[in-house]
Amino acid sequence: MGTSALTLVLAIVVNGPAQAPAASGAIKQDEIDYQNQTFQQWWDTELLWKYDDLPVKGNVPKFRIPYSGHDYTDRSGGTMDVMRKYDVAFNGRVPMATEWEREDVGKRRPLFLFRGRNRLPEDFRLPETERRRGNGRGLLANLFSGNGGGGRVPAWYGHCNGRTAASIRHAEPQRSVMRNGVVFTPADIKGLLAEVYMYQDTEFLGGIDFAVNPGTFHVVLSNWLGRGSHPVGMDSTLGEVVFNYPIYAYATSHLERSDNRVEVKMNAAYAKSSGGEHNQSPRIKGVMYFHYTLNLNEEGEITGGEYYGDSSRVDMLWSPLQPVQGGKKGNEIGNPYIDVKEILSIWRESVSKDLRDKWFNIDPTDEDRIEEPEEEQVVQAEEEEDAEESEAEESAESPEVETEESMAEGSGTEETESAEPAVAPEVEAEETEVMESDAEETPAEDPETEDSDAPEAEAEESETDEPDAEESESEEPEAEESDVND
Repeated sequence: MGTSALTLVLAIVVNGPAQAPAASGAIKQDEIDYQNQTFQQWWDTELLWKYDDLPVKGNVPKFRIPYSGHDYTDRSGGTMDVMRKYDVAFNGRVPMATEWEREDVGKRRPLFLFRGRNRLPEDFRLPETERRRGNGRGLLANLFSGNGGGGRVPAWYGHCNGRTAASIRHAEPQRSVMRNGVVFTPADIKGLLAEVYMYQDTEFLGGIDFAVNPGTFHVVLSNWLGRGSHPVGMDSTLGEVVFNYPIYAYATSHLERSDNRVEVKMNAAYAKSSGGEHNQSPRIKGVMYFHYTLNLNEEGEITGGEYYGDSSRVDMLWSPLQPVQGGKKGNEIGNPYIDVKEILSIWRESVSKDLRDKWFNIDPTDEDRIEEPEEEQVVQAEEEEDAEESEAEESAESPEVETEESMAEGSGTEETESAEPAVAPEVEAEETEVMESDAEETPAEDPETEDSDAPEAEAEESETDEPDAEESESEEPEAEESDVND
């Protein structure tokens, strides 16, 4: 076999096909039924599928922006440091929680599965390795990455799903709390929460295909985030590697349209992870760009769609649920040596009651249950939040609609906001990580929005499949934080 032929064979084995198939076409009826059931269960209202009835933008209130927490990679010991403090305070200095974590991070743990409380159709519940057979990664790639053959724990293994769930369900701790003579700082408390949510059940919101169908993606974000102002978790990468982040804002625009098809462009803002844990976390915002066509039926309801080549794609959408004790149903393989109720009590003491009293979650604990937002709050953020955002817009330099010139100002760095504001009103100053490209920038018809935390002013990010994407300045989550994700 010639050198060229051998190189080609090795390339296919390691990298898989040159281009993996994208999720497209019609949404499966089982998934439609499941999405309807899930939304009805948690929101006590119907999931909307008609395109014209869906909000073109959505965001959480400023106080609800998820904090940028640490991923506690397995290679760095996971949450062992804070587990040591927990053992001193609650386990009589016997390192039970610590040793459990040491053993857990030292093995090739199973991929995080999004099971949900609702029963999914059997096709949804294929083992992760079976569901992802089409991901294009070959045997050698698995060996080199540590996913097979007894190799080293992969660099991306960590607590990104725990951190994402915690930042969705909990306000960032504000002050230290003492228990049994041990002081738990806000950074410690965030580490405890990341461990609490590591193996908890979640509500599955999409991802039965290689990538979330664009129709499902649009419907989920516009209902959960657009109507409900509730963050949504995502696995932002396709294939075996998992990078979880919370999405907290989106803005869309539609271009060409016919009776049964509409072309949509969306920017979705999410909270990136930090390089370590901080008592007061910076707000590190990322933005992913999506470009797809939605298929509509005679009633104007979304039935499916197809991605364009310049679009990002995500593997899964999900929402965290009420945490339960490790070893119990819903958290069967979680750390059994930490008391979930005790850790939630520590968190409550670290956060003001005023903040907790307006922090709405689906599936709340009894202690954290609040009145469900009114209908007007479901459609948009509270009026006082809008007023604050309008004030911020008046001082902003960039227009509401993104222009090619403003897009070109990206410097190739991620934006780190000061920890004080919970959201980034200075959207025009966002300078996210970019890939070099001489491609055309995002079209001027980017989503118009009044909300300063909506992402229209930075249409760049993430794992576009092609470097010449229209949204040229995009980053690949796989590469952005090499040792930081799960």
